[in-house]
Amino acid sequence: MKGLELSEKYYEAARPELLEKFPEVFPRLAAGLAGEGSECFGYDDEISRDHDFGPSFCLWLSDEDYEKYGRELASWYASLPGEFLGFPARRAEKHGGGRVGVMRTSDFYRKFTGAAEPPESLRHWLRIPEHLLANAVNGKVFEDNTGEFTRIRNGFLKFYPNDVRIKKMANRALTMAQAGQYNYPRALKRSDNAAAFLALSDYVKAAISMAHLIAKKYTPYYKWMYRSFQEIPGMDEYSRAMAEMVKSPADPENVHRIEEFCAYVIRYLTMTGMSEVRSGFLEPHAWALLENIRSEELRRMSIFDAD
Repeated sequence: MKGLELSEKYYEAARPELLEKFPEVFPRLAAGLAGEGSECFGYDDEISRDHDFGPSFCLWLSDEDYEKYGRELASWYASLPGEFLGFPARRAEKHGGGRVGVMRTSDFYRKFTGAAEPPESLRHWLRIPEHLLANAVNGKVFEDNTGEFTRIRNGFLKFYPNDVRIKKMANRALTMAQAGQYNYPRALKRSDNAAAFLALSDYVKAAISMAHLIAKKYTPYYKWMYRSFQEIPGMDEYSRAMAEMVKSPADPENVHRIEEFCAYVIRYLTMTGMSEVRSGFLEPHAWALLENIRSEELRRMSIFDAD
């Protein structure tokens, strides 16, 4: 059983007691499991169970309700069965401060995005690392009795404002061109396998991020990037090619594999009208992307400020 399913069953078993003991706050809380941890992405396996694994859930409260009921709810949560369906339960690390247990809705979103609500500032959006946004919207909301937690969640799920998305796409296109199309084959010609490996690494990370930006899906933490990449519709062929690249980082065939995916990106940019450049090299497309940004402030910012 996956950790997310296990945790939902754990919550359903605890729910009647929660309703009975806290009838005043129950109609205003949200429950679920989201944030850090492979189980929140559905990527947990046998190896994942050696740490921070087990039936658990989050209870999200408004600031006001947290001040009034947080301590009592945390004590109740700590009293829940220590084992469920044969798995030891995972406890909150500390009152309101861990990955699971009782917490403010505002604290949950601030932890990952620096804001209690989707930010209005484009600069703020640009500063939030992709993997933290992925953490903020992963997992599952088991119950949301006011809809407030879900309202904020849906605001982040709408994805980056378009100008921010384009700025990031321009950055990824430039990195893919420089690391993958230019420096990687040159390193191979020099038989400099270390440089080739490093160039390939930069290319792969930028390419996976680009695929996520095209799909309007946040890229998770590096150890789950490829797994998430495989799930994007239409990426089967490219994910298989990427698996071959990382298995043999000095294989000259990787040059062709890189060009194939870069060609896919260029086709997307051309079809969507984001670039009218006629070139198989991604760098001029990166500069063309910037011309689509409406915000003069964001357009003038360095392309390297969109990591």
